[in-house]
Amino acid sequence: MTKYITVIGLEVHAELKTKTKAFCSCSTAFGSLPNTHVCPVCLGMPGALPVLNKQVVDFAIKAGLALNCDIQKYNKFDRKNYFYPDLSKNYQISQFDKPICLGGHIDIVVDGEHKRIGVTRIHMEEDAGKLNHSGATISTSDSSAVDYNRAGVPLIEIVSEPDMRSAAEARAYMENLKAILEYTDVCDCKMQEGSLRCDANISIMPEGAKEFGTRAEIKNLNSFRALERAINYEVERQKEVLEDGGHVVQETRTWDEANGVTLSMRSKEEAHDYRYFPEPDLVPVQLDDAWIERIRETLPELPAQRQARLMSEHGLPEYDASQIVSTKAMAEYFDEPGHMPDFLHLHPELPEPPAYYCRRLTSFRTVLQVLSSYPVPVIYGKCHSLLQNQYRLKYLLRRNRSAFSVLI
Repeated sequence: MTKYITVIGLEVHAELKTKTKAFCSCSTAFGSLPNTHVCPVCLGMPGALPVLNKQVVDFAIKAGLALNCDIQKYNKFDRKNYFYPDLSKNYQISQFDKPICLGGHIDIVVDGEHKRIGVTRIHMEEDAGKLNHSGATISTSDSSAVDYNRAGVPLIEIVSEPDMRSAAEARAYMENLKAILEYTDVCDCKMQEGSLRCDANISIMPEGAKEFGTRAEIKNLNSFRALERAINYEVERQKEVLEDGGHVVQETRTWDEANGVTLSMRSKEEAHDYRYFPEPDLVPVQLDDAWIERIRETLPELPAQRQARLMSEHGLPEYDASQIVSTKAMAEYFDEPGHMPDFLHLHPELPEPPAYYCRRLTSFRTVLQVLSSYPVPVIYGKCHSLLQNQYRLKYLLRRNRSAFSVLI
């Protein structure tokens, strides 16, 4: 049987945390009644003209800097023409040949192996509306209702190089990207609300081949689990097609979470199918060094930097530090000083009385130091401000399940 190599590239759409849309003053608030955050501009009414939201540009620069990209001082918007019910204008304002960011990379670790995944580009664009299907998926629905509240919400699309070779690598890339966007505060990354979602381009090629195989694109994956499952299924599907003597078709597919399968939606478009041309109602964006440096100064300590600091300052293992920095909330909670538990009773075999440890447990770092020093500590009690926090509790349990138990 032929051995195949999996080739994966991701296109990640991140909604920016602006209060208003990309080209009008409509609210970007999530969860409102359908079609209540709309106006002639985001509905594409004749004669309505877009005005660029400056915060969109700032956030795109900030994301690009955090992802090690080269910021393009001259960039412009283009019209991407396609016809779909959730796109009332029949075109999307995007960026084609002159995006705001080029190059860049994200470093991942999978099974102890370090790997660098290239970032091809980041471009700004507006989101489309949302179709609410009557059935579980678009393929199984009798009807769909369109909500244009999301139309015009600002996005950045982060396009990776096809450097990933497994579903595990794709998941690690997405997890690291999500953490970076959370740290920079350009996106709330609420995947359940669709503010961070990705399209996965997947192909396979025989081992030793020099050219990639024909790819299929899986649209709108909005959870890490869905991403991993969809990739694994699609790889096996393409292998079966080739082993049966068939040819993989370049197409767009959707993920059916309930049945664990990908389903064909339409043939995959190429760039020329969208008939891009420069957006006539928006002038090009011209940046200068002062603008870029002003944004650079607002960058926080990023996950990789924070992980290195925790390992250096506190002697944490690489895995432990990576878990702490995986979300902004967990990392900030770890660094907060002075959280004293209400009451704490330690195992009687410990050499010092409980009061000694209570005095020392003023931060999560000292909790780890104490617990990792003894083989059989058992913590009892209701430790409101310290151990009851879900992030710290999960970390303690993950660190050494056999060494101690927590009873709340």
